[in-house]
Amino acid sequence: MLININRNLFQNFPFHLVSISPWPILVSFSLLSLTLGAVLSMHGYGDFTFLLGVSLTGLGMLLWFRDIILEATYLGCHTTQVQKGLTIGVILFIVSEVFAFFSVFWAFFHSSLSPSIEIGGVWPPQGVEALSAFGIPLLNTFLLLSSGSTITYGHHALIKGDRRKAIIGGLLTIILAVIFTALQYVEYFNASFTITDSVFGTTFYASTGLHGLHVIIGTIFIAVGFFRIINYHLTNSHHIGYEASILYWHFVDVVWLFLFIAVYYWGGN
Repeated sequence: MLININRNLFQNFPFHLVSISPWPILVSFSLLSLTLGAVLSMHGYGDFTFLLGVSLTGLGMLLWFRDIILEATYLGCHTTQVQKGLTIGVILFIVSEVFAFFSVFWAFFHSSLSPSIEIGGVWPPQGVEALSAFGIPLLNTFLLLSSGSTITYGHHALIKGDRRKAIIGGLLTIILAVIFTALQYVEYFNASFTITDSVFGTTFYASTGLHGLHVIIGTIFIAVGFFRIINYHLTNSHHIGYEASILYWHFVDVVWLFLFIAVYYWGGN
């Protein structure tokens, strides 16, 4: 008996031709709503637009992650060639992030190395009480460095096929990241200056806030990989998404070291 096979259902090349997806445009408009809502909220126009943007962004990310997991785990779309392309994409993305933080550090050093007469010709400016580098910032440094160690521990365990240790490493990293974010909130809440208190406040909150946002995003990425390990989605040779989140997390660690030395230690004395 002959079986008719539709050759159009199979591809004879190693690349992934993505299907049409509504999630990119949804996330784009959600982020627009989030940023617009944040500005309106800061000017006292209510939090509805901001909360709507947060909700839609979270929903869009959840649905987008679901489709990517489906393509990678069940449809076999992430071939070796596709994984190479994804790795290059992640590296280029991190390079763009390096330049984003470079611009923030440029603004900080431009203002601090030669303080203007409007802020008293000194840094920190007159009337601004800088935060001590040896309080919460130092503790957060230990937390982030420890999280870099735990995620590396989990990654090597995954490569060796030790699922239990991989789960432990991922879980410890998420816990340390959540504690870091909570302490950052406590620091902001107890700070004696705001983002509008001269260029010092602006550069401080712009740099540490941008980094904090990256910590939250990195925590979400690692949490998704942690979920996939628990559900047997990842193997010792097929975990490109998890590796990307780990690379991103190490980038966040390095940026924090520069922030601690420049903004907290040097800039606060």
